[in-house]
Amino acid sequence: MKKFLKALLIIIVILVVAVGICASYISMRSIPKYAVKKIDVKVESTAARVERGTKLASMLCRNCHYNDATHKFTGRELTEAPQFGKIYSRNITQDPAAGIGKWSDGDIIYLLRTGLKPDGQYLPPYMPKLIHISDEDLYSIIAFLRSDNNWVQPDGIRMPLSKPSFLTKFLVTIGAMKPFDYPSAAIPEPDTSDMVKWGKYISCYQFECFSCHSKDFAKNDYYSPEKSPGFFAGGNKMFTMEGKEIYSLNLTMDKATGIGNWTEAQFVAAVKTGAVPGGGPLLHYPMQPYSNLTDSEVKAIFAYLKTIPAIDHKVERLSVQ
Repeated sequence: MKKFLKALLIIIVILVVAVGICASYISMRSIPKYAVKKIDVKVESTAARVERGTKLASMLCRNCHYNDATHKFTGRELTEAPQFGKIYSRNITQDPAAGIGKWSDGDIIYLLRTGLKPDGQYLPPYMPKLIHISDEDLYSIIAFLRSDNNWVQPDGIRMPLSKPSFLTKFLVTIGAMKPFDYPSAAIPEPDTSDMVKWGKYISCYQFECFSCHSKDFAKNDYYSPEKSPGFFAGGNKMFTMEGKEIYSLNLTMDKATGIGNWTEAQFVAAVKTGAVPGGGPLLHYPMQPYSNLTDSEVKAIFAYLKTIPAIDHKVERLSVQ
C-alpha cells in the first residue's frame, strides 16, 4: 500500500509540474502568426457600394472602432468582453502609418475573411470574421473604407497594444481559436424574396447577432452558427461602459423567457429604437439600436427567429438608467 501511495504521489507531482509548465508556456507566448495568401482583388468604388458600405460599417465596424474623442475609426479600448484581456481595436482610418492606408483591397478582404493581418498575425475572437458575408457586401465595406467619409479620413493616433488574457492564449494554443479558411468559391447575395433565408443571412452571417445572443463567445461555432451552445437563447456575459455585468437576452420564441409573446411590430421597434414591449428598461450598450436597418430587414430576422427551436432560459434584465 505504501508503494502504491508513493507512486500515486509521484504521478500527481509530475502532473502538477507538467500543468504548471504548460500554463507558464501559454502565459508567456504571444498570439501566433500564420502563412498569408495574397489575394489579387481590386474593388471598384461606386456610389451604390459606398452607400451600402457606410450602412454596413455603421453597424459592423462603428461599435468597436469609433473613438468618441476623434470622431473617427481610430480605435478604442474594448471593455465589453474582458475575459479576452485588455483589448484595443486598431486604427482603421486611411492613415498610411497608424491606419490601413497602405493595405491593399486584398489585404483587407483576407483579414475580414480569415482573421489574418498582412504580416500573418492572427486576430482572436474579439475581431469578428465575416466568413459567410456575400462578396458584394464585403466589396461595399471596402468601398466605404476608401471613401471620403470623415470616419475613415487619415488620423495618426495609435492605440496601445492589446494584452490578451490567459483564456485567449489558451484557446489559441489548443486550436479552439484559429484562422478561418479563405472561401474557395464566390459567396452570392442572399435571396431577399425568402424572408426566412434573408433573416438567417442578416442575423447569422451579415451581423452575426447569434455571436452575442448565444451562450458564450468562446464556444460559438462560426462555421455552423446553429451548432453554437444556447443558440440565440442569450446569457452571454458582457459588460456596460461602466463595467457592470450584463447578459445578452434570449431571442428564441420561448413564451416565458424569450420573445415568444412579442409581435413583429414590437420586435421591429426594439431592434430599431431600443424600446421593448411593456415599457421596461430600454435596450442598452453593448446592444445598439440598429436604426439603419429597414423594416423589411428586421422583419426578415423575426421570420427567421420564429423557425429556430425555442429554449427555456431566463436572463435577468439590467437597468442602467
